Amino acid sequence: MNFVVRAATQADLQPLYEMAKLTGGGFTNLPPDRNSLTTKLVRAEAAFVRDEADPDLSDELFVMVLENTETGEVRGTSQLFTQVGQNLPFYSYRLTTLTQHSTELERTVTAEMLVLTNDLGGCSEVGGLFLHPSERAGGLGLLLARSRYLFIAAHRERFGDRVLAELRGIIDDRGGSPFWDAIGGKFFGMNFQQADEFNAVRGNQFIADLMPKHPVYTALLNEEARSAIGLPHPSGRAAMRMLENENFSYDGYIDIFDGGPTMLARTDNVASIRNAAHVAVIDTALEKGEKALIAAGRLKNFRCCYGARELSEDGIAIDSQAANLLGVGEGDKVWSIAR
Repeated sequence: MNFVVRAATQADLQPLYEMAKLTGGGFTNLPPDRNSLTTKLVRAEAAFVRDEADPDLSDELFVMVLENTETGEVRGTSQLFTQVGQNLPFYSYRLTTLTQHSTELERTVTAEMLVLTNDLGGCSEVGGLFLHPSERAGGLGLLLARSRYLFIAAHRERFGDRVLAELRGIIDDRGGSPFWDAIGGKFFGMNFQQADEFNAVRGNQFIADLMPKHPVYTALLNEEARSAIGLPHPSGRAAMRMLENENFSYDGYIDIFDGGPTMLARTDNVASIRNAAHVAVIDTALEKGEKALIAAGRLKNFRCCYGARELSEDGIAIDSQAANLLGVGEGDKVWSIAR
């Protein structure tokens, strides 16, 4: 397989823009807006070359792309944020309950509420994952997703103690969000698509300015909005299962726009980070071995691909194709996890 995950550059703007137009909305981290994507790429390039001794490493963005090395085409992308909510607040709704008792009525009532919070500030985030529809086979989505964890493992000092992933919520056939219509739409005078685009392009400060700060009782929402709370978009169910396999879980935090679930994990407990081996290459001509993800290089030189491996006490043997894709030879160190 001739696909490799690598650091994105400004030369990748056009393929990223073309993929952004295919998302169907709700992908805040991948807006179909050239200026926003350019800003992301500039920010990412700065992060990829920043000195690790720089004390201000709290709000970095890394953009990765999936490249077919035979054709040179970019066929997917993903993003990592070192710590969210450091320069601008990171908003979530937290689903909570309030139990009250009336002695006179001899009745206890438990109400479910949505509370606007900044609880997740300081968490790292994995997001912005999109794979071109024509490439959704052969495990390329898994390669894109899990390569992010090897990147975190290789640069652990730059990431927080917890990591989150926001999944797109329920969006109807019109491209609208029943959750947004029931809450945000009442206060902002714009539909979901307008609000989502505004957030993607100009940030979410308008949420702080206009969103009601008092808890929202879910009983006051219509059934369609209530049923959307904490549910991923049908296209995101596989992503949710992958996150659960990595030890992420849903803890009642949801996206303020579409009500989609926010998945959380302790960074060091993420399976692909916890199980990653960092070992020296002892052979680059392995013919048969365990299928694995193999990564090498730091920051702008980071690359990750599928390959065959054989681990031993002395190091790791990998196949020649993986060695060529990663540009490694005997004595170089790589990160690896079983596929």
